[in-house]
Amino acid sequence: MQDFAEAFALAFQLIASGNADLVEIVLLSLRVSVTAVLIAGLIGLPLGALLAVARFPGRGSLTVVVNALMGLPPVVVGLLVYLMLSNAGPLGVLQLLYTPTAMIIAQAILVTPIVAALTRQVIDDLNREYDEQLRSLGVGWYDAVGTLLWDARGSLATALLAGFGRAIAEVGAVIIVGGNINHVTRVMTTAIALETSKGNLALALALGVILMLIALGVNALVLALRSERMETARA
Repeated sequence: MQDFAEAFALAFQLIASGNADLVEIVLLSLRVSVTAVLIAGLIGLPLGALLAVARFPGRGSLTVVVNALMGLPPVVVGLLVYLMLSNAGPLGVLQLLYTPTAMIIAQAILVTPIVAALTRQVIDDLNREYDEQLRSLGVGWYDAVGTLLWDARGSLATALLAGFGRAIAEVGAVIIVGGNINHVTRVMTTAIALETSKGNLALALALGVILMLIALGVNALVLALRSERMETARA
């Protein structure tokens, strides 16, 4: 019990002192996850809106695929990205394996279906509400997508935050394609796993505390946005 108490004390000391290794790992984690979510947003938001508004052959099947991909196992994504980026893979010439870019690609693949599926649901509900009004104004599906995306921006922000929460907590895929290389691809989740196995509980706990604070902050933002949206709807 005394060892655990000392580990917790050292963990908070590392956080309070701004330990260089700790800060480097946290900043890399945030850079990788934020970039992955931005890419997922650029793909998932218009894709989800398209599935909600447009009518085209195969739309139902594509919707089912997107929903199914929300549960895609991270290690499978990591393996597929590894095969694509390895020297024997089709993108091996880019030499991206074991770099932050490879980790961003893996996280973006995991997050995009989540953003797309949540966007489709939000836009579909909004489209049902505004459908007659948009038709009366002669708005085509292309313009309707942009209009509905803008009008639902508050709700869609929660979808992006949900994607960020998924990305920042990812370990399986990023350790496969990133390799957990010190000062290069070591992020919070992979560092926690490594430091725990080494018995360095202080650093693992410090990273765990920061990861929990980030998760709590993301959830608090989601709740705040939902509350604001509900109040706006009532008004």
